[in-house]
Amino acid sequence: MSTPVTTASASAPAPSGGGSRSAPRLRTPRKKHTPGRPRRSVLLTVLTGLILVYTVVPLIWLVISATKTQSGLADSNGLWFAHRFALWSNIHDTFTYHDGIFGRWLLNTLLYVVLGAGGATFLAILGGYALAKFDFPGKRAIFAVVIGAVAVPGTALAVPTFLMFSKIGLTDTPWAVIIPSLISPFGLYLMWVFATEAIPVELLEAARMDGAGEIRTFFQVSLPLLAPGVVTVLLFTTVATWNNYFLPLIMLRDPNWYPLTLGLSAWSSQAQTIGGDVIFNLVITGSLLTIVPLIAAFLLLQKYWQSGLAAGSVKE
Repeated sequence: MSTPVTTASASAPAPSGGGSRSAPRLRTPRKKHTPGRPRRSVLLTVLTGLILVYTVVPLIWLVISATKTQSGLADSNGLWFAHRFALWSNIHDTFTYHDGIFGRWLLNTLLYVVLGAGGATFLAILGGYALAKFDFPGKRAIFAVVIGAVAVPGTALAVPTFLMFSKIGLTDTPWAVIIPSLISPFGLYLMWVFATEAIPVELLEAARMDGAGEIRTFFQVSLPLLAPGVVTVLLFTTVATWNNYFLPLIMLRDPNWYPLTLGLSAWSSQAQTIGGDVIFNLVITGSLLTIVPLIAAFLLLQKYWQSGLAAGSVKE
């Protein structure tokens, strides 16, 4: 008698090894931002590009327009050259027009910068160093005065300064421009902050223990450490004095003492007077010659003033 065979269809689990089932895919890890690699921002790039265009386009227009004659300024496109390249003739005419008064204005501006901006930088160095490294009564009050002076615009003090100088008879003299330029509250505050971080107290104490006086300690120990801050303050005061317009406008009446800003403004105003010479080509060329020294100074001293601006921004 044959025994029936029973087939059971039991479902067994599929073997783990082999077979047609594929292994699960691993998720690709997201790239983490490394501190040394800055993130890219499209919005920031667009904004930077707009600022670059806003800054560079007027400079390009000034350079191109300085190569044109008076008639070429009206007949050609503002952002392209005219048929006649007249840059060298414009420079020659600028220095020879009206008995070479442009050269006198250039020397006046250099005088105001050397005495005014140089003196302001020196006073800011002395004041900032003293406020940073010495304790004396009234230091908090001086700090409040300096902060308040930074917030006050220079134009607000021009009229009181004129009334004061007119009482002592210094108006229409170069001292009316030089003496107010000696005061730079922002330069004093910047040197104060910079000297606080740049000069270690232990270094000063070591110099004093070695027998060095305060003057020798300042010039031989502290001043070399203040070089980036000094260059930064010097550039700021130089630009402020070089571009100063309102103070000379109310202080000076003699054209022989005009700075470049006031002199070029007087040339530009000639076109609005009856019978006056229209010399916009010389005004534009003079404006180009005016900004060349400032651009050269910033490019040559770039590494110093950048490190001076960054001083104290990183906490160790």
